[in-house]
Amino acid sequence: MTGSGGSIPAPVLPVLYEDNHLLAVVKPPGILSQADDTGEADMVTLLKDDLKERYNKPGNVYVGLVHRLDRPVGGAMLFAKTSKAASRLSESVRSRNFDKTYLAVVHGVPSALSGRLRHFLRKDAARNIVTVHDKPVPDAKEAILEYSVVEKHGPYSLIAVKLLTGRSHQIRAQMAAIGCPLVYDRKYGAPPVQGEQDIALWSISIGVAHPVTKEWLTIVAQPPASEPWNRFDEQHFTRALHTFDRQGGMG
Repeated sequence: MTGSGGSIPAPVLPVLYEDNHLLAVVKPPGILSQADDTGEADMVTLLKDDLKERYNKPGNVYVGLVHRLDRPVGGAMLFAKTSKAASRLSESVRSRNFDKTYLAVVHGVPSALSGRLRHFLRKDAARNIVTVHDKPVPDAKEAILEYSVVEKHGPYSLIAVKLLTGRSHQIRAQMAAIGCPLVYDRKYGAPPVQGEQDIALWSISIGVAHPVTKEWLTIVAQPPASEPWNRFDEQHFTRALHTFDRQGGMG
């Protein structure tokens, strides 16, 4: 990882990987992926400001948004530091050569311990919520994911998820649709839990071919040591990382 040592200030966000082309960091839950009309903090602006300060760069700094995480979601997030890298990474996303594995802690246990979910999601922008449908309906988009139960602990299950489509609130809505809402996710039907925090959804890894060297990169961000993640351990998280192969299927 570059950009450390000497008199260069420490990064404002935990850096998972950095070179001249890429920057991967841990996105905190509650931060927007990119700016909107609220004027609230967003990852792109935070990283631009951070790079300008750390490397004492005058003028504009390029940070390309390659993929998004919903605001309540934390974990590994990858950005481009050049327009060339952004273009190539965006093509990787479009061609589904961009692997993302998520961890979720859900209420209950799915009836099938692993499987593929296919629904059609229609977004209600006014309420910022999506409705789940088994068949195509007007204005709905197809949503497909694969999941596998990694471990059970009391009333909760740790689930590894691989997205095959990238829809707003997809994991939250689809897991709720099979009767296993994410812990703390009251918007999608989770029961109230004492000491509620951010919804239990975390981007644990990103896999992609480097846009310049073509070397396959796997970038990992462990979930926080707080409820409900602390009910599980590093062995469970490692097992989750190996649930899926690089083609997006179950390993």
